[in-house]
Amino acid sequence: MATVPPVPAVPAGPLWRLGEHPWLADAPPAPASARLIVDNDFAGDPDDLFQLVHHLLSPSVEISLIVSSGLRHDHGGRSETSAADGVRVVEDLFARMGLTSTDVVVAGSEETLTDLRTPQRSAATERIVAEAMRDDPRPLFYVAGGGLTDLASAYLAHPEIAGRFTVVWIGGFEHEPVPWLAAPRSVDEEYNLSIDVRAAQVVFDAPGLDLWQIPRGTFATCVLSDAESRTRVRAAGPLGRHLDEELRAEMRRHANPSRPPSEAYVLGDSCLVALTALRTYWTGDASSSRFVTRPKPGLTDDGRYVERPDAPPMRVWTHVDVRLVLEDLFAKLRLFAAWRASA
Repeated sequence: MATVPPVPAVPAGPLWRLGEHPWLADAPPAPASARLIVDNDFAGDPDDLFQLVHHLLSPSVEISLIVSSGLRHDHGGRSETSAADGVRVVEDLFARMGLTSTDVVVAGSEETLTDLRTPQRSAATERIVAEAMRDDPRPLFYVAGGGLTDLASAYLAHPEIAGRFTVVWIGGFEHEPVPWLAAPRSVDEEYNLSIDVRAAQVVFDAPGLDLWQIPRGTFATCVLSDAESRTRVRAAGPLGRHLDEELRAEMRRHANPSRPPSEAYVLGDSCLVALTALRTYWTGDASSSRFVTRPKPGLTDDGRYVERPDAPPMRVWTHVDVRLVLEDLFAKLRLFAAWRASA
């Protein structure tokens, strides 16, 4: 779980706003080519902080809205106000970065769907709909690194948003067998899916809702080593040190005598950056990552797939360019730290 600050943080200078990139002033980047709605459980594991920082430092995308979604109440003693807690985590991160654009941050629902027809309305619902319906020629990506309650609720409340954006979701079981998941320590649930299976059912069933899925067997390959975090993250100024400390605190919380120690951590949410911010100039797509196109399956009540050969297609990403993602993160952290130190 992320460290939830007890009091609001005061932004530390130098200050900046979304859309500005003062650390790149020597060679200003081109305008953002895509818009993002970022939806993640920011009170949860620290990989969402790595993903958010990476997107915030990426000039190719314009972040229009950040939704802090809820966690499972029954998992690891987590708070029943995790969506609100996540807002405080994001606001603290913004303050550490000197970023003043807190108006884009909103709390999602603390509760999951009760059925497949009724939205769980929250402060996020109408904000999601407004951004989806905004007239802008650039593509809009809805990047989700947690449960899908808020997206499903926005769709149930306003189904006309379908076709206005592409959902890029980290979650769900793999579609084909993965050898390491056949090991004795394999798990029978995928956490993001388990937050709200009904919401995932709504999204998979929604006609016209474009879906890119990064299932468990793919996102689990995005791994950061302890040595990389020490030398490439922690060494990159106060922001990098904060990310490294959050990661280490999470590993301490999950220390278990029955689990062998590890010097590697999965940054699954960082896959969202590869597929949206790191699309190439010539192709307009994430050309160093790979996907297959398959009909959208149905989902059972425990999240297993039911094949539907006649369903609309979706992308299932089978490989993400981890080298590109991590090296780009390391470089952007260094550039940002150098600007902060010299300003």
